[in-house]
Amino acid sequence: MHAIGAALRPAHHDVVQQDVIRHAHERSATFGLIADMRPDYALLSTSELASRLDESHTLFAHALPVMETLYAQIANTHSMIALTDASGLILHSLGDDDFLARAQKVSLRAGAVWSEALQGTNAIGTTIAAREAITVHGDQHYLRANHFLTCSSVPILDPLGNLSGVLDVTGDRRGYHQHTMALVRMSGQMIENRLIASAFDDGLRIHFHSRPEFIGTLMEGIAVFDSGGRLLSANRSAQFQLGVELGRLRRETLTSLFGATADALAAQAGETCRLELHNGVGVFASVQFDARRAPATPRRSTQPAPPSHLLELCTGDPAMRDIVERVSKVIGKPIPILIGGETGAGKEMLARAIHRDSPRRDGPFVAVNCASLPETLIESELFGYAQGAFTGAAKRGATGKIAQANGGTLFLDEIGDMPLTLQSRLLRVLQERVVEPLGAARATPVDFMLICASNRKLREQVAAGAFREDLYYRVNGLSVTLPPLRERTDLRAIIDRLLAGDDCAGRTVGIADDVLALFARHRWPGNLRQLSNVLRTACAMLDEHDTQIRVGHLPRDFLEELDDAPTPPASDARLADIAVSAVTAALDKHGGNVSAAARALGVSRTTVYRKLRT
Repeated sequence: MHAIGAALRPAHHDVVQQDVIRHAHERSATFGLIADMRPDYALLSTSELASRLDESHTLFAHALPVMETLYAQIANTHSMIALTDASGLILHSLGDDDFLARAQKVSLRAGAVWSEALQGTNAIGTTIAAREAITVHGDQHYLRANHFLTCSSVPILDPLGNLSGVLDVTGDRRGYHQHTMALVRMSGQMIENRLIASAFDDGLRIHFHSRPEFIGTLMEGIAVFDSGGRLLSANRSAQFQLGVELGRLRRETLTSLFGATADALAAQAGETCRLELHNGVGVFASVQFDARRAPATPRRSTQPAPPSHLLELCTGDPAMRDIVERVSKVIGKPIPILIGGETGAGKEMLARAIHRDSPRRDGPFVAVNCASLPETLIESELFGYAQGAFTGAAKRGATGKIAQANGGTLFLDEIGDMPLTLQSRLLRVLQERVVEPLGAARATPVDFMLICASNRKLREQVAAGAFREDLYYRVNGLSVTLPPLRERTDLRAIIDRLLAGDDCAGRTVGIADDVLALFARHRWPGNLRQLSNVLRTACAMLDEHDTQIRVGHLPRDFLEELDDAPTPPASDARLADIAVSAVTAALDKHGGNVSAAARALGVSRTTVYRKLRT
């Protein structure tokens, strides 16, 4: 039986389940509880709960998106989902409003402790005591006050095998569904896999399964080793496939389990290879290795360390430096990045810099603008299609953008404009790490770093029903918002960098002080993109002998935008004086000819007259 069987089959036969319940009732009696007594409904204060949440912040951060996804599967079933720490303290809950109101009457909510000592036999407390997944149905609860409930809980173990918390689904006993435990089990495994990935991002990770299509899905085994080949952790599927529980596995090595060395597998990072387990079973494996870390056997290299593309974005603005520092901490970790900011603020520029600084720098960077693709084409563009999938399809089919990003980075720009019908398909890809082209008979495993961007406020999109809440939490791992150009303090440095790049076709060009003053006054609705276009146009207007951009070189529409802007406050009067001086100088140069001065400045005659009246 492969790992999916292990995920879906019940943990115990009914007889064993009854034994677990019986022992739980015996423990409840020893705690001095009486079936008819009123349960302990005490709640932690807001500050105490906040402190406990902070202690479990890693568990909470990785469990929250999984809980949101799980709730989407059980919504409108008169039930709720709860996450607890190792003591049974409920850290967070969500569910149907009607049932949440009933649950609060028995203190089934954040801040309450559901240990056996306080609540008697219940799924959360009994799972903690037995370290087993358990369903407690109706009158199996020790306290009669809880007989209206049916609860299914699974333990969540940290990467070292210690109890980290409990994931629970509780509902009205009359609406009990047998498949609920299977969903809770799979959700618990998702959380554990996320905890492993975040804890050992700098090790060598082997993702393996006897069937290659299961790599990248919940069914894959994950084993993590240090640079010397010592096993650090393994998920439940890996333990099942290897036939060894974690305590014993941690005494094993890469060689004893897979017959390979760390150096040999590190050389195959990013590729799918064949390995043989210690029990003789052949598996397909995908090896991930943090290229920023030195391998087990140091190698001398004369190659200098590659420059940081992210640091190149730090040109003196404090907000940008903070963004770069935050982003740098998650590079190489399985944490999606969501970039916000106005149109033209540099979202794709930041995404490309992240990719170039990441361990996936040698893989593809695939950018998709979800707003620019017609709704009729975006599905085939993202997911691809098989031969003959629809009328007009290419004879050989087409590889979608998601599959093209395999081994690299997928950048979904303006994700807030993605149609709702496709958001559910994207969510499945992100959950299962497989993509199924249109008309294809089988799915293809994919592995990529995800970066999304939007100039919309996705929280507002979620509230308006235009963006799936579960997808929002899936793409919103680390969220950063780029400042608009008008708020940045490094305008001169940005201009110098653009002029040194392609905007002036390799010419050495500076910018006059009065032009810089005009730039500082402008609101820049198009942000960096608009600034680049203005500089490129101004450079094209330069004569061969010109070495400095002056007012007369600026595009006419840009100057008219300045004229149409609100009157500057008194503190900005100096900028207005500079514009008047430029007009006066042009008139002097052209002997008072207004038309000639206007042509030289690139503005209308009306603008010249307006400045003269200022």
